[in-house]
Order: sequence, then structure tokens, then C-alpha cells
Amino acid sequence: MKSKRFLFGYVLTVFLVIFFSGACKVVKPEPGELKLKDAFKGKFYIGTALNTGQITGRDTASIRVVKAHFNSIVAENIMKSALIQPQEGQFSFDLADQFVQFGEQNKMHIHGHTLIWHSQAPRWFFTDNQGKNVSPEVLTQRMKTHISTVVGRYKGRVHSWDVVNEAIQDDGSWRKSKFYEILGEDFVKLAFQFAHEADPNAILYYNDYNMETPKKREGVVAMVKNLQKQGIKIDGIGMQGHASLKHPTIEEFEKSILAYSDLKVKVSITEMDINVLPTTWGNVGAEVSASFEYQQKNNPYTNGLPDSVTTAFNERYLSLFKLFVKHHDKIERVTVWGVNDGQSWLNGWPVRGRTNYPLLFDRNNQPKPVVKSILEAAQQK
Repeated sequence: MKSKRFLFGYVLTVFLVIFFSGACKVVKPEPGELKLKDAFKGKFYIGTALNTGQITGRDTASIRVVKAHFNSIVAENIMKSALIQPQEGQFSFDLADQFVQFGEQNKMHIHGHTLIWHSQAPRWFFTDNQGKNVSPEVLTQRMKTHISTVVGRYKGRVHSWDVVNEAIQDDGSWRKSKFYEILGEDFVKLAFQFAHEADPNAILYYNDYNMETPKKREGVVAMVKNLQKQGIKIDGIGMQGHASLKHPTIEEFEKSILAYSDLKVKVSITEMDINVLPTTWGNVGAEVSASFEYQQKNNPYTNGLPDSVTTAFNERYLSLFKLFVKHHDKIERVTVWGVNDGQSWLNGWPVRGRTNYPLLFDRNNQPKPVVKSILEAAQQK
């Protein structure tokens, strides 16, 4: 009888030791179980751009992806000046309010895009009743009113802003926009000044495309140094990150991250996508005014990508995310420009009517195979 009790006690003890040691063991989740926002926690925010259907809640399928995978959001269009103040003094905040509320309800980092941009700016901003350019004083006041009203409305709620978008040309010179024509380079200084006055705690960004190219990098660095010398608060530089399968090189991308970080500002990748379609033109970055005639040879993947292009796409995304992980101490956000392939602006730019595959989720809102590889890369120390 004693031997049976002893045997039972021994087996019970062994069972309890095994059970509790297993219960206390921290099991690292498989990459397939992780979500992007969890994988990059402690490194940088992972964000996406929302379109009107997502902001209003109509597109429930892609909203599920947003809630599951992303912890930062930006509005693709609805906070641009032509949409938020189409007529002088007539502000339309309905969609912007819904966008901010969505971010707050889901405890996301909310980024505002964009306050001052030469494109998608209403014509009245720059002209008088006769259609002539307004004076520098009038444009300055209109800028101040617009920025103060928009930033002030979301003070303490929108965490960061693209204050000025695309003011520098690819050759490093100033873009000859209406803002520049009337105010000269001071328009950038004024915009940052007004934004800081409206919300002193907001993180203020300059944002642009082709930020990996040497001449543009030099121009942006010079501009930021000049602003800093004047005591202007600029907190971050946004590299849009509109890439193709071969451009830009990883080396040039890394040089820019380091160059901008050396200015003691935050760096973010703000509008990332990878164009997989062939082109017969040079690198136009993300110049929205670029437009080319449709040719069938430049739209070859209407029925899906061939394996070779899929492989190149996967390798390209992975190499970029490995670079971001390497420099996570310098990067605040990495944002992809859209939720799924079907919603990407690259289906209609710079040629209308093409079928592109530039994002991390396919047209059915399913993660592409590269997402698993990115999740694995995120866990590397």
C-alpha cells in the first residue's frame, strides 16, 4: 500500500513540475500569429493611409486590416487644403473629424496631411477678385488663418503634421510654386511658425518624394539647417518612399536616413509603396502632375504577377524593412500609402487604367507572403 501511495505521489510531483514549468515558459508567437503593429512595437509606428470609404466606415473589410495591423493613420486626401477649405472661410471638417475620431477610438498615432502644398490647393488661396496674384501680406494672412484653424481644431489630438509638402525640386532647388512666387522661401518658415503657434506640442514635419537622391537630399538638408538657424521648430523629415523594384538603391536610402537624422530631427517613411509596372519614362518620383499615355506594354499584369516579379517585389520590400529595423532608433513611423492593392493611387498614376500591386495586402485584403518575412525581420535584434 505504501509503495502505491509513494508511486502516485511521485507521478503527481513530476506532472506538476512539468505542467508549471510549461505554463511559466514564455512562448514566442509564430510570425503568422503576429500583427505588424505588434512586431514593430518598441521600434516605430507602422501606419497606413485611409481613403474616404475607410474613414466613413463603408469599407468594413479593409478597416479590419487597419485595426489589426496598424497603429498609425494618415488621411490620403481629405485634410488637403482644397478639400478642407474649398472656399475662403468655408471649412469642411466632417470627414476630418471622422478620421480623427477613428484614430482616437482605436488608440492610434494620428498624422495630419498636409497643411501647405502647391498641389490640391484651392485657386482662391493665391488670387484676388480679378484673378491676379495676391500680395505677400494677403497670402501670409491666408496661410495663417488656414493653418491656425485646422491645427487649432485638432490641438492635442493630431499628434504630428506634414506642415509643408514637396517644396524642393529633384535638383535641390526651390519649386517655383505659387507660394514661392509670392512669398519666396519664407513661406516654409511662416508655415512652421504658424503650425507651432497653433499647437506647440505637435510634431512638425517637412515631407517630400525622391528624398533618397543626392541632389534633393542636399537641398532639403540646406533648407532645414537654414530654418534651424532662424530658430524655427521643425521636428521631422518625411521620406515619402514611393519606390520601384530598382529605385532607389538601398545605399542611397540609407545615406538619406543618416543625413536627415544628423540634423537632430525625427525621420519617417511616410507614403511607402513599390511600383512593379514597367515604364518608358525616367524617374518622376511622385510628381502628381506627371501624366503619360496608356500603352498596353506598360500594363502587362492585369491577370496577376508572374513569379519572377513577385520574387523581386518580396525581396525589395524585405530589404527596405531590414534597413528600417537597422535604423529603428532614428525612425518614428513607417507608413504604407494605402491598405490594399486595389485602392492604391498607382493604379491611376502616372497612367490611368493600369493594374498595379504596390502594397502589403492584396485586393482581397489578404497579407502577401512578404508580410511573414517582414514580421520575422522585425523580431531580429
